Amino acid sequence: MRRRVPTFTAVPKALAVGALEDGNRYLFLIRRDHMGFERLELPCILVPSGRSPFAEISSEFVRQTGIDAQVHEPIYESRYNVGTKRRKAFVPVLVFKITARERFAKPAPEFAGFKWLTLDDAKREKLTKNCEWLIRPAPPPYVKK
Repeated sequence: MRRRVPTFTAVPKALAVGALEDGNRYLFLIRRDHMGFERLELPCILVPSGRSPFAEISSEFVRQTGIDAQVHEPIYESRYNVGTKRRKAFVPVLVFKITARERFAKPAPEFAGFKWLTLDDAKREKLTKNCEWLIRPAPPPYVKK
């Protein structure tokens, strides 16, 4: 029987998410998977250790959406599994409030388009793995006995 060797991949520090609100709707980007199915996601980035989530989402939001925006304080926190179903590795999700004058996005090439949806409507759509924290409640914190 072969023994597994640990890979020691670096776990990100957090998932930074940008929430641009227009009325009661938020900007979601449409990503097509390898089978051609469209899935929704909020503009986000995994923040490596030693980097600022605020600075990372500031630059990544502009790159992903094409909207020159201003990033404000975090408005929501949750937890996100960056590992697998078997080996869970939870990192915090920091949702930052974004304001912008422009409301028309020019998505990056990896996205197929964008939609403005309420959170209730978005929960009924198919979401990417980066947005599963929207539909699942955050697990309780680990308590050592």
